[in-house]
Amino acid sequence: MKGYAPATERNRSPILEVLSRVLPHEGLVLEIASGTGEHAGFFAKNLPRIRWQPSDVGASAVASIAAWRAESGAENLLAPLQIDVTEDAWGVPSADAVVCINMIHIAPWAACEGLLRGASRILPPRGVLYLYGPFRFDGAFLAPSNEVFDASLRARDPSWGVRDLGDVTALASRFGLTREEVAPMPANNHSVVFRRDS
Repeated sequence: MKGYAPATERNRSPILEVLSRVLPHEGLVLEIASGTGEHAGFFAKNLPRIRWQPSDVGASAVASIAAWRAESGAENLLAPLQIDVTEDAWGVPSADAVVCINMIHIAPWAACEGLLRGASRILPPRGVLYLYGPFRFDGAFLAPSNEVFDASLRARDPSWGVRDLGDVTALASRFGLTREEVAPMPANNHSVVFRRDS
């Protein structure tokens, strides 16, 4: 029942370093597209004053998250929700921050749009939306491996692909989210921090 994502052990500590700095010290953090649930357990244990709400669109992922939650024993890790970001109602009326790791490139652009719209809806003024993953910058790939990865994604589904950060930023601004920080991460990925406008 528990799923495993090989990249998790490589990227979880660098991601935690950024989250520890940009997330509120306490409150509710909604994680969109939690995948296997490995990140959720790790972050909840290391951010004990935060209530961590994992979620995913797929029933099998939700089951994996629940299994990792049971193993973690973290009291601040909440039961996973099944959330489709393209829907208007997420079942979470408000959150102090939203975290989304490795989703927008393996989903249609409508999912990115839904994520940004929904984050804007539930975040308080100055609330954080944190994204992690590969990006293009002004149409260019930062590494050949990212270009190969993009081609493999598009071969699997033409609506997928490594997103251009400029496009994501422009869309975010339409929903009242301002890009605050871009930080390089392992394996040619980036952390991107947005804040909801006041």
